[in-house]
Amino acid sequence: MTRYIRHAAAFCALLLLALLANAARVQVVQARQYDENPANRRHTIARYGQPRGDILVEGRAVTGSRDSGEEFRYERSYRDGPLYAPVTGFASQVYGTALLEEAADGVLSGTDPRLSPLPLWNDLTRARNPGGHVVTTLDAAAQRAAYAGLGSRRGAVAALEPATGRILALVSTPSYDPEELSGTDSGVARAWARLNGAADRPMLNRAVRQTYPPGSTFKVVTAAAALDSGVVRDVDEPTGAPDPYRLPGSSTRLTNEVEGCENASLRHAFQWSCNTVFARLGVEVGRSAMRTGAAGFGFNDRKLRIPFLVSPSTFDARVDEAQLALSSIGQYNTRATPLQMAMVAAAVANHGSVRTPHLVERTTTDDGDTVFATGQRTHRQAMSPATAVRLRELMTDVVERGTGKNAAIPGATVGGKSGTAQHGIHNSGTPYAWFISWARAEGSMEPAVAVAVVVEDAAADRGDISGGGDAAPIARAVMEAVLDR
Repeated sequence: MTRYIRHAAAFCALLLLALLANAARVQVVQARQYDENPANRRHTIARYGQPRGDILVEGRAVTGSRDSGEEFRYERSYRDGPLYAPVTGFASQVYGTALLEEAADGVLSGTDPRLSPLPLWNDLTRARNPGGHVVTTLDAAAQRAAYAGLGSRRGAVAALEPATGRILALVSTPSYDPEELSGTDSGVARAWARLNGAADRPMLNRAVRQTYPPGSTFKVVTAAAALDSGVVRDVDEPTGAPDPYRLPGSSTRLTNEVEGCENASLRHAFQWSCNTVFARLGVEVGRSAMRTGAAGFGFNDRKLRIPFLVSPSTFDARVDEAQLALSSIGQYNTRATPLQMAMVAAAVANHGSVRTPHLVERTTTDDGDTVFATGQRTHRQAMSPATAVRLRELMTDVVERGTGKNAAIPGATVGGKSGTAQHGIHNSGTPYAWFISWARAEGSMEPAVAVAVVVEDAAADRGDISGGGDAAPIARAVMEAVLDR
């Protein structure tokens, strides 16, 4: 009898070992597989079982959490949703997250291990920290000025602090209210379909995700390359450019919208945006030096994040000389985001140095303790300091005496460059109106803001005047908002 008891006990022990081994297999070896199984709703329920952390602008939350009483308890809410949508993106229980809501999701949802003093304990207990907060670099007044300036027109604005790379404004119109995508009812699906099907694409972040031909605003890059390479040594000397200019290896003749461009100096050509002068300068600088010069400002950088990904601006040097001439005046296949062109203006303002643009100042716990702070980094040296000084003079001339007079601010020094970008089949589309600029307050040592504005549906009927007429007033309003601060 004792033998049978021993056998039964041994068998029970084996069953217990098998049970423990299976539990270890499920809980340890296959834990990730079960965690990531779409049928496992525990994580999703836990994710929405507590309020999400907030995104802050000048210490004020522009997001919130609303208790729905449903299984996915807390829904995201937004204050001034359309105004800040190009920054916050959306946090949807159905469609996921986008932009800053996505890039900072770990902090906002409370899953980032840096939020906990004992992250290993949280892993063992599966506890969840309260959501942390994201403190942005935005200037609320500049953001509102940009949004109001664009109004009902399609376009975008990006504004930077040149010395630090802090993003002060990031606006895209038309916009949308991301709160429409919060929750799980049928209205969310209808809103998603409507927004994605809209012809004017309100969910497209035109400031960082749309690239445009930069038109004559790219002449800042060409002028910098010409000065740095020694092709131009004196901005007041004649350049020898003809008018019209026959593109190399082509019968096409490039003309200007204004008079006085034949053999014009760089100063005159920059002030009145002579296409022929800059097309010829681009050819003289050459493909390699133009590519290097553009890269110095940030073109062809496919890794830029602010912290969400920015579409790369491109300057293609695999072109013939005729195409290079057109690329050097911001046409052909040269493309840029508004943020990139704000970086161009900021480089001129910051002695030729391009600071890495960033949108997040720091992240904190729910109690306000800093988790991570963004340091200031030099992105690259776009041009020599001496060249930057000369370009400051040229951009100031544009505002004081040229096509950028609408950007002038009494009591401040403003430099700018207007532009009109042709597009469409045979340039049949309404030209995009551009304006890039920087501003320095009276009595200040350095410029406080650099801005880029693009208006897609501007009343563009004559060359660069449209950039000065449609986009420059918006840039002025944004610069005034920053300087008034």
